[in-house]
Amino acid sequence: MKNRTLHIVSLGCPKNQVDAEVIAAILAGHGFQITPEPQAAEVILINTCAFILPAREEAIDEILQMARYKKTGALKHLVVTGCLPQRYGRALEKEIPEADLFLGTSEVPNIIQHLQEMGTDFKSVPIQQLRRSRSVVNKPDFLMNADHLRLLPPFTATAYLKIADGCSNRCAYCIIPVIRGKARSRHPDDIIREAAGLGEKGVKEIILIAQDTTAYGRDLKIKQGLSLLLQRLAVIKQIKWIRLLYTHPAHLTEDILSAMAEEEKICRYIDIPIQHIDDTILKAMNRRTGSKEIYAAIEKARTLMPDVALRTSLMTGFPGETNARFHHLVDIIRDIRFDHLGVFTYSQEEGTPAAGLSSRISEREKRRRRDLLMEEQAVISFQINRSLIGSRQECIIEGKSDRQDYPFYGRCRRQTPEIDGMTYLKGKNLTIGEILTCTITDATEYDLFGEIM
Repeated sequence: MKNRTLHIVSLGCPKNQVDAEVIAAILAGHGFQITPEPQAAEVILINTCAFILPAREEAIDEILQMARYKKTGALKHLVVTGCLPQRYGRALEKEIPEADLFLGTSEVPNIIQHLQEMGTDFKSVPIQQLRRSRSVVNKPDFLMNADHLRLLPPFTATAYLKIADGCSNRCAYCIIPVIRGKARSRHPDDIIREAAGLGEKGVKEIILIAQDTTAYGRDLKIKQGLSLLLQRLAVIKQIKWIRLLYTHPAHLTEDILSAMAEEEKICRYIDIPIQHIDDTILKAMNRRTGSKEIYAAIEKARTLMPDVALRTSLMTGFPGETNARFHHLVDIIRDIRFDHLGVFTYSQEEGTPAAGLSSRISEREKRRRRDLLMEEQAVISFQINRSLIGSRQECIIEGKSDRQDYPFYGRCRRQTPEIDGMTYLKGKNLTIGEILTCTITDATEYDLFGEIM
């Protein structure tokens, strides 16, 4: 298998990205040469998302785009992994004949065996002649550990750290428990070992991820699991920033917030997807929390950390979202004033309890409501960002920009990669991965501008 070229595409969330990094490390360890050029690859592997319809459409479009390299490039085999095969299994064999192999989420550690079965000589032999089925989908029970190496992007100072997989919350609209299985937490010692290893490789910021980070340790019967983990991670010398994503408002307890407030390394940033604020909608969503609990969690966070940056995710068009309930949501957004906000429209997912609910809302109306929320948030974000002008912010340098006036870009503690905008910087001879202090000199709705002190 040596010297065979491989191109990997990872779609969807950071949790998928970690899986793709594990796959890349396994294949690189068996002689594959990873190439950023898909036309030069003999094998293209697409790690997919299947959470909602737009994610599935993106995955299918990417598969069809990459399949063209069988005619125009070096491509011999197209492999599809992740959530799309896990959800649809062998049905994809007929629907997407362009792909040669479909592997579910549990097959990450077995990737090399599956490629070996395709034939080590990589001649243009149809995969159908090499195996009876083109799909391998088993129980979604894979849980990575520190022994699974990861091939990180070059020159990166930031890495995601997956502390658990699967979900046991059973939100009415969500198919993730079916695709990823029940919640499974990694042992804290194993997480600390991986985090320390990342630090030794030059990573300065770790971002904790899971389907629900605040549920960490419950399946292991560890009390206050996340807060204790945060305290242990903060001891690792090489790690300078710790960031927390995917917190469930029902599980964002005071011990977690206190740990964040007490540990300087932990970014005062919380991703708390509330989905909605109307109690009737929240109950129908099976969110296991109401508006009072959401308000209480946000108030407690802001009391303990007055400078905390809050991100949330909202859904428009869930069955039963009347005009009055939607405008209640608009009012709350104006009242709470999240620093960052994302909105997606409700997608009716087969196999979820919400799929059987009545009171449908048109796609056009869902999009209209989404756009209205984003317009409201643009005003709020602009006001919050402008209020930061003149403040000093720690910033991690990520690269050179295409702007002459601000030749570098990075992120401050209140910004998560790719979803919260960036900070453009003035400075000379800055090094990627450095964490420096800048003064904020300007701001737009989503980006900040600063000068290194």
